[in-house]
Amino acid sequence: MLSPNTSGTTEPTYPTTRGCPFAEPSGYADLRADGPVSKVTLYNGRPAWIVTGYDAARDVLVRHEDFSSVRDDPRFPATAPRFEAAKKIRNFLGMDPPEHTAQRRTLTGSFTVERIAAQRPRIQKIVDGLLDTILADGDTADLVPQFALPVPSMTICHLMGVPYGDHAFFEHQSRRIVQGESSLEDSADAFAKVRDYLAKLIETKRRAPGDGLLDELIADYVETGELDPKDLSEIALLLLVAGHETTANAIALGVLAVLEHPDVRAGLAADPGMISGVVEELLRLLSIADGLSRFATRDTEIAGQPVAAGDGVLVAVAASNRDRAVFGDPDAFDPHRSARRHVAFGYGIHQCLGQNLARTEMEIALTSIFARIPTLRLAVPRDELRLKHPAGLHGVVALPVTW
Repeated sequence: MLSPNTSGTTEPTYPTTRGCPFAEPSGYADLRADGPVSKVTLYNGRPAWIVTGYDAARDVLVRHEDFSSVRDDPRFPATAPRFEAAKKIRNFLGMDPPEHTAQRRTLTGSFTVERIAAQRPRIQKIVDGLLDTILADGDTADLVPQFALPVPSMTICHLMGVPYGDHAFFEHQSRRIVQGESSLEDSADAFAKVRDYLAKLIETKRRAPGDGLLDELIADYVETGELDPKDLSEIALLLLVAGHETTANAIALGVLAVLEHPDVRAGLAADPGMISGVVEELLRLLSIADGLSRFATRDTEIAGQPVAAGDGVLVAVAASNRDRAVFGDPDAFDPHRSARRHVAFGYGIHQCLGQNLARTEMEIALTSIFARIPTLRLAVPRDELRLKHPAGLHGVVALPVTW
């Protein structure tokens, strides 16, 4: 197994922070220059391998037989104290086949391109309603709580059949779960509160079915005995938390990126159809969810580097998405490049189930806000914006704008 460094040198620590909204985490460029695989030290002193090369990252993510995602295994490399609480949440994100395969297939049909396309009118209505309110309130706004966060929050609540009156509860608990400064006890309490709420909601829906993904899953899997209600509550927790926090960050930073690039803004105004290229490039450049954890199930190798059974492995998504051999001039925001092959949503069997939904929300949100508010601009200097620094999740705390 990977042994602590005894050479007298100090391995780089992980995770690191970002000093710019559009930059990769500090130290990634140096790690990538050393080769596609390097050694780092986690917050608890445990050593781990970090993968910064694009090809090596895809290789690790597709080899689920060699690299496990099981979070409650002591070999799993937690990158922050809050991940200790997450280990107690059992859903397909932290499972290997065949358990992963059986649980994930209950949802695949609900997140296809066709099913998400059918949600476009509803998402557009949500976005339009939020912009109506923003414009009616004056000529300033903080786009994080007033736009970026409620777009995916309202969307996922509607999609799942969760009462939107409870959205503030989910948004608050999600922040407690994902905030980097949260203690283990705080994260665990937030997980417990959301789990308990969902368990009660599922029982309510079993007695009085409604419309939504939760109701479909109850009818198709819980009532048939294929899925336990507790397992469904764990799946729903994943969808609700992961279903809005990452997308909210991407929308806010996406607005900021377009504001910072007048050529992209002008291009969108002239040709709204270029939004798909803009979104793919934003996903690559921002790499909102960074650092995918695995552990080696047996002695193996990554890009020629021997890796022992039990070693922790981190796939640095933000570094992989800036591999110069794959993405020329990787630090540039170029919506005309072919960026769709990025690994912002992961790769292999654990590739993000909600990627079609996230893309659609970003496309509608960004197209609409610049069409409705063509004079939109930052209300403060960019260097006054405060970045979020939870382990592995990138965002901005507030985005004050005016017009």
